[in-house]
Amino acid sequence: MRPTSISRVAVLAGGFSKEREISLVSGNAAARALKAKGLDVTFIDLKRDMAALVSTLGTVKPDVVFNALHGRFGEDGCIQGLLDMMRIPYTNSGRLASAVAMDKPMAKRMFAAAGIPVAEECIVTRAEAEKGDVMERPYVLKPVNEGSSVGVKIVRAGDNHPPLDDLGLDADDLIMAERFIPGREVTVAVMGDRPLAVTEITTGRDFYDFEAKYATGGSKHILPAQLDKRLYDQAMELSLAAHNILGCRGVSRADLRLDGNDFFMLEVNTQPGLTPTSLVPEQAQHVGMSFEDLMYWMVEHAQCDV
Repeated sequence: MRPTSISRVAVLAGGFSKEREISLVSGNAAARALKAKGLDVTFIDLKRDMAALVSTLGTVKPDVVFNALHGRFGEDGCIQGLLDMMRIPYTNSGRLASAVAMDKPMAKRMFAAAGIPVAEECIVTRAEAEKGDVMERPYVLKPVNEGSSVGVKIVRAGDNHPPLDDLGLDADDLIMAERFIPGREVTVAVMGDRPLAVTEITTGRDFYDFEAKYATGGSKHILPAQLDKRLYDQAMELSLAAHNILGCRGVSRADLRLDGNDFFMLEVNTQPGLTPTSLVPEQAQHVGMSFEDLMYWMVEHAQCDV
């Protein structure tokens, strides 16, 4: 179901994942932009109280919910399912695409089945990962369902084994171990059926982690990425294919590694950041779309599954 007309928008931000503070920044930026486009905007700072959220949405009666939540419960199909039940159109992907994209092992299976290259991986418990190496070094340890590189650790030759007690996981919770892909990190925003551009990301840190993503000066974005046309076009094609394979809609962002002339799909983000250092608004501006117009496009293309 798509909105028939749009005048009232509820911006949903905050939440209770490890990305709460980033979500608040994204949500406030979106709210300012939508107000500038003349819409009646209500900002909702989501807490762990679904009854209060349902009551607030029932009072506000928005034509669209702008979902600015990041991480678990906001990006994994949970909030999408609630909005589907309330028959309120919302921005970006639906509940199934959101859930599959957030489940890294499942998303990788779908990519591999479609011929999109991915890194070798195995799924282990936290207890197994803490006992010692679970594959040949170098490899990456990451939670199976977090975003923004939360909890990601690289295990290199000669390193001490990294502690995992900061992940907030129980001993039998699952972790993905993935072969480390050397080379260059690139990302592509997809808007509807259109890949926007390719950005190369460089950082002085070990990898493009949470601090590199959101701290001022934490990374450098090279836009457009300095790739030959064949590789540039291939990155765009792979990102659009991944978006479609997962069933994404609205805006997504695909992260890839380029090792020599070979791309590997890392993941697709169904709720890309909208902070001052975020990649999607940069790519939109690169192709001639202002931040305000991007936010309005997302609202115009809101939908719910009923």
